[in-house]
Amino acid sequence: MSVQDDLTAVERSLDALVQAVGKLETRIGGGLDIRRVRSDTDHLRESLALLKQSQAGAPPGRPTGPAKNEDEMVPVPDTPYNAALWTDAEDEGLGAKDRHAP
Repeated sequence: MSVQDDLTAVERSLDALVQAVGKLETRIGGGLDIRRVRSDTDHLRESLALLKQSQAGAPPGRPTGPAKNEDEMVPVPDTPYNAALWTDAEDEGLGAKDRHAP
């Protein structure tokens, strides 16, 4: 099964979900909970459309996403970072040096 086939299958399933939510909404009314579910299905539809759009521009046969294996170790050097990187930076949660907490 190709990626396009998978996306089409997801789109069909999402259409069925939207229909089921619509039926449920007519039975129980339009309360906050059902509006939340309706909003979630709308977000899923938007996300799927973005995914399909990004896949349309991808070269065929090549997966998109990170090139590295998630389990691959990435070496981090023990040498200290250049102090110039932290010029004008504030300590997170502590504020700037010249200010005091309330």
